[in-house]
Amino acid sequence: MNSPLHRTRREFLTTSASGLGGIALGSMLSEDGLLTAANAADPAAFAEARSHREGPAKACIFIFMEGAPSQLDLFTPKPKLNELHGQSLPKSILDKARFAFIQPDTATLMGSPRKWAKHGQCGMDFSDLLPHLSTCADDLLMIRSLHSEQFNHHPGQLLMQCGVARFGMPSMGSWINYGLGSASRNLPGYVVLNAGRGGSGGSSLWTSGFLSSKYAGVQFRNQGEPVLNLQNPAGLAPEMQRAGLDALRDLNEARYQEVHDPEIASRIANYELANRMQTAAPELVDLSGESQETLAMYGVDRPEPLGNDFRGTLPGLRTYDTLARNCLLARRMVERGVRFINIIHASWDQHSELDKNLTYNAGAVDQPIAALIKDLKQRGLLDSTLVVWGSEFGRTPLGENRPGRLSNTGRDHHPQAFTMLMAGGGFKGGHIYGATDEIGWFATENPVSINDLHATILHQFGLDHLKLTYRFQGRDFRLTDVAGNVVHDWIA
Repeated sequence: MNSPLHRTRREFLTTSASGLGGIALGSMLSEDGLLTAANAADPAAFAEARSHREGPAKACIFIFMEGAPSQLDLFTPKPKLNELHGQSLPKSILDKARFAFIQPDTATLMGSPRKWAKHGQCGMDFSDLLPHLSTCADDLLMIRSLHSEQFNHHPGQLLMQCGVARFGMPSMGSWINYGLGSASRNLPGYVVLNAGRGGSGGSSLWTSGFLSSKYAGVQFRNQGEPVLNLQNPAGLAPEMQRAGLDALRDLNEARYQEVHDPEIASRIANYELANRMQTAAPELVDLSGESQETLAMYGVDRPEPLGNDFRGTLPGLRTYDTLARNCLLARRMVERGVRFINIIHASWDQHSELDKNLTYNAGAVDQPIAALIKDLKQRGLLDSTLVVWGSEFGRTPLGENRPGRLSNTGRDHHPQAFTMLMAGGGFKGGHIYGATDEIGWFATENPVSINDLHATILHQFGLDHLKLTYRFQGRDFRLTDVAGNVVHDWIA
């Protein structure tokens, strides 16, 4: 009897239905949209077919404003807060409050200088810092009652992206691709685009954790070589590369037969995907085929505002242009079957000079995000594409009074109540959900946890957050951990 090393490739694939051959076949069928939970005959072999129902959302663009934008200066006008400007926080609140940097004994309330108006037929509130995004009001779900138990950035970011505030857990993009499989054969199912100075959470925000590495986010660049070291070294012919990949695959297949480690299957899949990406990725980031009207709508090649000391950038970075390109690339990725795209912009951590830095950051994101929503809508993609605008928490109604500062010009961390926006993906447009008290301290109407948010997003993809599990170290893990409820009031 021949050993596994002497089998032909056809024999290997056709006689190992419960092993690597089944995994490869299941992957290909899933990529081509031919495999679903309803027709998967062998759950062990076709583990990727986990959709629990047909959901309206097929892709998600999660635009993560790392550092926490001030909801009090963008989305939630508080006339009473302006009226109480300079006064102390009521003792009933102060005695129970927890702060990152504020000195509670001398802290005072800080109103907003922004001008406000209601937009769209729904009458949604936006400040004067968001003239473009406000034109999308009737397509937006504004959630004003998010809350979090994490008041420092990295734990808060892990909670928002991974469902729990600790390292090593799969991110939401990984869970969704694990649940549904990739819809693209030539690009990763999960892509990350960065802009600005770089987030404090780094790659821990797009990890696959204990899930297979093929579900991890792949960081793309929006110009030049899309993924570092993707292209062949000079002098390496395509035929030589193909021969090398075939040899690696044969070795990995033989090793898999011995140890049955599923990560070996992921290694093979990643090698093959990288090979296909050598053609698909450069075409993706090449914007020369886009019309001048589209490029201008997104703000591609926008100049940077004068100055180089804004919180959201570093000298030499073209953050305004980068964000425009990232949003346009996100639309192109959706068209090519990428399931989950993270656009991460840092930093909105404005403890000082709030007016200057918030104006800079809002200007960077306002035009391209509005263009993305409108572009998806006019192409018929918004109903099936969920666009999320959010962060790890919000900013406090108190002014920052850190020792050594002459005046309150910024806001501290505030997880008790903050705002997020969603558009498309089967969610209600022109709808405001939840409310906060008169100074914006607590969520007083329809409070929403991060686990609720995740449960509802999964629901729109046709995934039951209670059933989307993975057994690791003797426990069934899920994105929503041990909590979370679907918020049906958000669903159109």
